[in-house]
Amino acid sequence: MRLAMTLLLTLAALLGAGCDERRAARLEEGVSTEADVRAQFGEPPQVVEKADGSKVLHYPRQPEGWTNYEAVIGADGKLASLRQLLTPANFAKVQPGMTQDQVRTLLGRHAGSQRYAMKPDEEVWSWRFVDGQEKKVFEVTFDGERKVLSTAIGREPLRGEVGG
Repeated sequence: MRLAMTLLLTLAALLGAGCDERRAARLEEGVSTEADVRAQFGEPPQVVEKADGSKVLHYPRQPEGWTNYEAVIGADGKLASLRQLLTPANFAKVQPGMTQDQVRTLLGRHAGSQRYAMKPDEEVWSWRFVDGQEKKVFEVTFDGERKVLSTAIGREPLRGEVGG
């Protein structure tokens, strides 16, 4: 029963990621409006208004999903860019010494965080993503000053799996 539930949740998450890709395909940069973006993706959990009159609409799909989208709406009200943040190119930009805020700006909301008893000053954030057909996790380890120590990519453990 537990395995069946895990498989259903995984399938639902993968299908949801596909839905985001279809939604994104219906939008055109420079043509689609903020209303068009909201019609496709819904109300964003976070909106950041910039000094130049533009807005950034955040659509995190973590912890259950596999993507984090960011839509930039220009001062003219048109979609300037729509991008999936969880990409190898963005993962490569995470470098030692970056702050937690810088990493969050680059990758969006993380799926989870963890601390280990043997290293209580460190915290590990993780993001779930799909690489081809393979489910993976990108992890960032922060030190006590909330700065990046290291990064790693590993396979996504099944829900409820211990030690994976």
